[in-house]
Amino acid sequence: MLVLAHRGYHADVPENTLEAFDAAVKLGVDGIETDVRLSRDGVPVIIHDRVTPRKRAVADLTRREIEDDMGHPVAALPEILDAFPDVLWNIEIKNPEAWPAASRVLAQFLSRRRLFVTSFRHDVVLRCADELAVDCGLLVAHRPLDAGVMIAGCAGHSRIKGVVWDYNIVDLDASTAVSAAGWANYVYGAVTAAEHRRCIALELAGLITDYPLLAWADRA
Repeated sequence: MLVLAHRGYHADVPENTLEAFDAAVKLGVDGIETDVRLSRDGVPVIIHDRVTPRKRAVADLTRREIEDDMGHPVAALPEILDAFPDVLWNIEIKNPEAWPAASRVLAQFLSRRRLFVTSFRHDVVLRCADELAVDCGLLVAHRPLDAGVMIAGCAGHSRIKGVVWDYNIVDLDASTAVSAAGWANYVYGAVTAAEHRRCIALELAGLITDYPLLAWADRA
C-alpha cells in the first residue's frame, strides 16, 4: 500500500506549500496529494480552499493577492513538479476552470513524473483521460448504490483506473466491487490509529493521509 501525504506533511508548516512537500519527502512517503485551482492571472496555484482566510475567492485574485491573504508563498503546479521529481504526485483538480492550465503543465511532465490525476468533478476526470496519457481516478464523497454502475459510466476511458474514497463512506463491499473491475482503491480522511489500521486491512492501493506516521505504526 502506498502512503501519500495529504497536502504534504504539515505538522509544523502550512499545508500545500513547498515546505510541506519537502517535509513529506524527507519523511519518506511514497507520494503527495495536492490541490490545483486557477488564479485570476491564469496561474494553476496550489491551494485547497475556494476562498482565502480573508473570505475572498481564489478565482478572483492574482497569485500575489492570494499569497497576501494566505500569509505565505503559494506555489504553482510546475514549481512543485520540478522541485520534487521522485514521488508519485496525486494532483486533484478542484474545478473545471483549472483544468486547461493544469493540463498544459502536466503534459510537459508526463514522461518525467509519476502522476495520478483526480477530481470530484468526474467530467474533468473524463477530459483528463481523453486528453493526456496519465492515470486518473474518481474522487467520491458519497457511497454509490452500485459501484459497478459508476465504473460502467467510464467505459471506454482506459486511463481511469481508480476510486479515491472518503473514509466515512468506504466499506469492504464497495472496495471489493472496484477491485473486481480491475480498478484500484484509495482512501483519504483517516484520522485515528484505528482508522488507519482499518484502511490497511482493506488492502488499498494507496492511503492519502495527514498522518503518515500512523500508516507506518505497525511496521516491524
